[in-house]
Order: sequence, then C-alpha cells, then structure tokens
Amino acid sequence: MPWKADISGIRVTAVNWKNTTPSNSLFPTEIKQYEPYLIRETLHNCIAHQDYELRGRINVIEKSDELLFTNLGKFLPGSVENVIATDAPPEKYRNPFLANAMVNLNMIDIIGSGIKKMFNLQRQRYFPLPDYDLDEANRVKVRILGKIINENYTRLLIKRPDLDLKTVMDIDKVQKGIPLALEDVKRLRAQGLIEGRQSKIYVSAPIASLTDSKSDYIKNRAFDDEYYKDLIISYLKKYKTASRKDIDDLLLDKLSSALDQQQKRNKVRNLLYGMSKKEGTIQNNGTSRNPIWVLKIR
Repeated sequence: MPWKADISGIRVTAVNWKNTTPSNSLFPTEIKQYEPYLIRETLHNCIAHQDYELRGRINVIEKSDELLFTNLGKFLPGSVENVIATDAPPEKYRNPFLANAMVNLNMIDIIGSGIKKMFNLQRQRYFPLPDYDLDEANRVKVRILGKIINENYTRLLIKRPDLDLKTVMDIDKVQKGIPLALEDVKRLRAQGLIEGRQSKIYVSAPIASLTDSKSDYIKNRAFDDEYYKDLIISYLKKYKTASRKDIDDLLLDKLSSALDQQQKRNKVRNLLYGMSKKEGTIQNNGTSRNPIWVLKIR
C-alpha cells in the first residue's frame, strides 16, 4: 500500500500574482505567486526530516505574501550553504525508511539537492530566495516570499544572469538586511556589487547604472565630510550663530539614506566635535545641553 501523509489540515494556495505597474514593469504578465515545486519540496522535507520523537507538529502558516514552514528537529547538514556547496543527496536521513519511501514515490529528490533547486527556481523567477531560520536547536523554519522586496535586486538578476548562486545568495542577504561575513563583503566589494558601511550595505554605483536606480544610489551614498563642514561654515557666516536644531535642520535630510535617524544625529554630533575640538573652526558659546555654535575667531 503506498505511503501517504495526512496533511488535510494544511491549506496552501498558490495564487496568481500580477504587477499592476505600467508596461515597463518587471512583470507585465501574470505569474504564480509561488512556484508549486517550492511548496511541495519544502513540505516534503519537513515530513522527511521531522523528529517524531519530539511529538510535535509540522506547521504551515500562510500570510498574504509569504509562506512559513516549521518542523521539529536539528537541520542535519548544519547550514544551507553546506547544502548548496555540496549539491548532492543527503548522506543520511533522520527517518531513513520514511525518506526511502518518499524517494520511491518521487516525493523528494534523489539526485542532487532539492534545496538548491528551490533556490535556483526563485532566482529564475527573480524573487527573493527562501529563508532558512536555524537559530533554534531543534526547529527548522523556512520562509518563502511571494513578493518583491527590492526592485534593484530583481533588475540585477534580470540583467546579470552570469552571477553564480553564491553571489546571488549574498546579494539576497543584502536586500533583506542580513549581515554578511567579512570575507563575503570583501568579495562583493571587489566585484563592485556593494558599498556602504559594514552595518548598512547597499547597491553600488555600477549596479545602480544597470538597474536604472541612479537616484536611489545618490540617496544612499555618503558625501565627503568636507561637504557637510562647508555647509555648517557657510551657515554660520550668514547667520552668525546656530543651535543644534539649526544644524540638524541643515544636515539631516542631506545625509545618506542608508543611515537611520539616530545614526544621522550621531554623524552630526561627530562632525561638530571634530570641527570644534580637533580643527578649531567653530566653538560652542552655549552649554552642552543647549549649544550655540559660532565661527571661532582666529
């Protein structure tokens, strides 16, 4: 009798998704929000690798633009990067008899890595790659997104089919704000794919040119500090004095969009400190709490 999983309580809808922007949009035609293979492979992996001794359940949570799969048990390969790099069938299954039955029924891949195929399918559809959350020791969470996060990333995949999967995975992390290892940052910088601070990496100028996002790049890039210092000096020459609020109003909207509001304020504070304590071009005639900045008379 063929083995059959009871998944009657799971509802997954692979609805169609259409970009409603003009004809020059990324997806002028209707496509499926989710590739059916991704849903099947992820669910079957949950079934094959569930640690049934923990007496838990396999869960599928459907939201408007994502699917979240969870199952109990340690992720045996250790990391998704290991799976992608080896590109081979798993050396062992937690439930070998169940896994063999599923292989015989063509429910899970026997040649190559089903996970790698999932990643490549999302890449070919120009969608974000699957997210594997392995932070909990005995739980695996897989999230599949059915929407575009960043059009720059999507346009990059369209225009740069030559990029290897490892590089695409790293660029996907950049668009999701996931920190990269230092060696990966160096490699992407060397290829001219990213720039910005380690804590806030964003698309670089060459990619911006490719993806028609030059304005976004200009918003993200940082001007030289001398530019901001010149603005402060010009303001003081004209208005004689400036409060901290005056300086904030002058600079905050001109600082890189890659910085959040607190980082922008810290940037302004550091500029003022450098100009007053190190360079001696301005001085505070007020208090530390209520500064009144003026040009320093030499």
